Amino acid sequence: MRHRRKTVKLQRKTAHRDAMLTNQACSLIEHRQIKTTLAKAKALRPIAERLVTLGKRALAAEETKDAIHYRRLAFAKLGSSKLAQRSVTTLFNDIAPASADRQGGYTRITKLGQRFSDSAPMAYIEWVDSPRESGDADV
Repeated sequence: MRHRRKTVKLQRKTAHRDAMLTNQACSLIEHRQIKTTLAKAKALRPIAERLVTLGKRALAAEETKDAIHYRRLAFAKLGSSKLAQRSVTTLFNDIAPASADRQGGYTRITKLGQRFSDSAPMAYIEWVDSPRESGDADV
């Protein structure tokens, strides 16, 4: 029985799955919206939401100088590459303050239909409170 085992395996080994979801989380933070398969978007959502929660906790902890702890936890999840460093900075400076008054549900998944080549269900995953640039079209 699979009690309390809710990890979606996505037909990958653990290390490959963790690396893929980490890269997608960095891309989501950097680009504010990514297009991926529906299964990957659903697997990415809890990771992205936990990262925003770390950012919100860092905002609350800035008075006590414990904010560095939450940045280190984010680096532990995202890695130490240049992309991860930019992503953590963007997450803590832009995305977390925009979601400060929201009590969860920081991401939105929009279904797009099936991919032409293999009929995989596709979806956009994006931040709910993300400010849009003036050149973006409505999705």
